[in-house]
Amino acid sequence: MFKELTVAAAVGLAAFTFSPAHAADEYNVSAGMTAANAPLGLHGVDPVAFISTGNRIEGAAKYAAVQDGVAYYFSSEANLAAFKANPARYMPQNGGFCTFGVSVGKKFDGDPRWADVRHGKLYVFLSEEIFNAYQKDPEGAIAKAEANWKKIRHTAAREL
Repeated sequence: MFKELTVAAAVGLAAFTFSPAHAADEYNVSAGMTAANAPLGLHGVDPVAFISTGNRIEGAAKYAAVQDGVAYYFSSEANLAAFKANPARYMPQNGGFCTFGVSVGKKFDGDPRWADVRHGKLYVFLSEEIFNAYQKDPEGAIAKAEANWKKIRHTAAREL
C-alpha cells in the first residue's frame, strides 16, 4: 500500500494530497498491461508528436513500441519509426515522473496535460498548479530534477 504524500509542504503551494497509483520504480506507468505486454507510459500520448509539434496527440495501440519495459503509443507509423530509431531522444525526462516533484526529491505522476518541451526534451507535471510553479523558474527546476534523478531513480516512490 502506498502512503499518501503531501505535495504542498515540498513545493510551498496550497495543500492537497496525492496518492501515487503506480509510481514505484524508474518509469511512471499506468496500472495494468497493454497488448504489447508492458505497462503504458506517458498516459498513451505520442512523445514524438509532442516533441516535434508541441501538441499533445493521443497514440494508438497499433503503433506501439516497448522501451525499457514500458509501452509507448504513437499516432502514426512515421512517429513509431522515429522513436525506434532514437528512443532516448523522445522518452519523457525523469522516467515520466513530474519534473517539479523530482526537483524536490519525490516521484509524482507526470501528466502530459501539463508538459513542457524545452531544449528538445519532454518534461511532464502532476497538475496545472505544479506546472505554474515550475514556470517561475523552469531552468532551475530542471537542473534540480536532473541532480535529484541521479539519486532517486532506483528508489520506489513510497520510500521517498
